Amino acid sequence: MQKKNEPVARELMDSLFERLAPCCKVLAQEPMCRHTTFEIGGPADWMALPASATEAAAVIRVAAESCLPLTVIGKGSNLLVRDKGVRGIVLKIGEAMASLHCEGEIIVAGAGALLSDVAKFAAQSGLTGLEFAVGIPGSIGGAVFMNAGAYDGEISSVVEQVTAVSPDGTIREYSAADIRFGYRHSVFQENRCIICEVRLRLRTGEKEAIEAVMADLTRRRESKQPLEWPSAGSTFRRPPGYFAGTLVEQAGCKGLRCGNAQVSEKHAGFIINAGQASAADVQELIRQVQERVKRHSGVDLWPEVIILGEE
Repeated sequence: MQKKNEPVARELMDSLFERLAPCCKVLAQEPMCRHTTFEIGGPADWMALPASATEAAAVIRVAAESCLPLTVIGKGSNLLVRDKGVRGIVLKIGEAMASLHCEGEIIVAGAGALLSDVAKFAAQSGLTGLEFAVGIPGSIGGAVFMNAGAYDGEISSVVEQVTAVSPDGTIREYSAADIRFGYRHSVFQENRCIICEVRLRLRTGEKEAIEAVMADLTRRRESKQPLEWPSAGSTFRRPPGYFAGTLVEQAGCKGLRCGNAQVSEKHAGFIINAGQASAADVQELIRQVQERVKRHSGVDLWPEVIILGEE
């Protein structure tokens, strides 16, 4: 078993390349800053880029047989990768698994498809129910994993079925009830299955009306959120009865900096990368914000962003 903080040995890397290359595209020592919207993170020992559930299953089996840790990511929009990177294999569900097609009122989306692209595809197909998702960053797979939502909508409201690969490499189907959606939660956070395809049940609507709603939500998002800066989206979960951004602002944290990480002056619920910030900068800023909010309002803030990798 590979030890913590220990890079993959050259002999093992050569062996892994021979085993992974027939499965899918692979990259060695790939900087994770290229694969997160925060634009932060050290290298992954290996990155595998499957183009199907079958290829993803093959990567899972190679990781298990090699006794290497396996980390799964999508667009990387809700991730903070630490500065020493990620040991083992990072399996990215990305552009190679981003197909979209329509079956009546059903949209079938590869898990790597951008959520915004799925929402726009739905509008073009005259289907309503996904307007809320037009400005949410990340992939449809990541949206299901986190039960992403905005503007009083959540992905759980439209998911009919998910195809996923289990840790033993078995491909299986999940109904909406199987997924056990909750606030920013799904069963996939617990069972370690990899989401590969999503079926969404929508409703027939008027294309012009759907596009008008999406345009309005896009304007609202652009006016309020610091989309011009790299970030991981909302940094903190919403505490019951409160808005995280309001608590952060009331605690005097707007504009607060640690190194090149900064609490956005446009929306205090976002921490931004103001220029080559390190993961350590972001983590320290999160800690300081939590401390100030607790002292000011007595409320505990918990990160919504997922933190992974070696410090």
